[in-house]
Amino acid sequence: MIHLLSAISNGIHKINEWAGRATAWLTVVLVAVVCFDVISRKLFNFTKIWITDLEWHLFALIFLLAAGYALKHNRHVRVDLFYDNYSKKDKALTDFIGTLLFLIPWCVVVIIYSYSYAMESFRLNEGSAEPGGLPARYLIKFCITFGTGLLLLQALATLIDTGLVLFDKKKQEPEDTSGEII
Repeated sequence: MIHLLSAISNGIHKINEWAGRATAWLTVVLVAVVCFDVISRKLFNFTKIWITDLEWHLFALIFLLAAGYALKHNRHVRVDLFYDNYSKKDKALTDFIGTLLFLIPWCVVVIIYSYSYAMESFRLNEGSAEPGGLPARYLIKFCITFGTGLLLLQALATLIDTGLVLFDKKKQEPEDTSGEII
């Protein structure tokens, strides 16, 4: 059973590692789009609404799709007033309880409501509210569901990893091999 749980956790870690690394490339695209927008606006007095929409959509994708990656690498927001001084088991217990009571229920609620939100947008074939903006706004709305799904998967991996630490079945914390921050 422990091997199965470890295999599930490792599989989830690989999925979020891949998603985070792939999403990191969107920052390059975002920088290029913003530079193009600024240069074309300042030098040529040229801009289009779809470019501004694209900037916001890329930013949203980076935030949404890398949330699981950030959790995997402990780069998420946390109040470390006491946590830094905790022992390994106390950290595992804090993470286990916080994940179980707060993160997982929050992810489930967001997935349920964001899916309905995106489906309604799809049914309406919603596009940008601005003339000349990007069509198919439902695509970005479905990314709310997908990104939260990746976060939920990583929360389950965190639950497994911290549970194994609490029950002395895993001697070391999950590896952070990259050391990179998106």
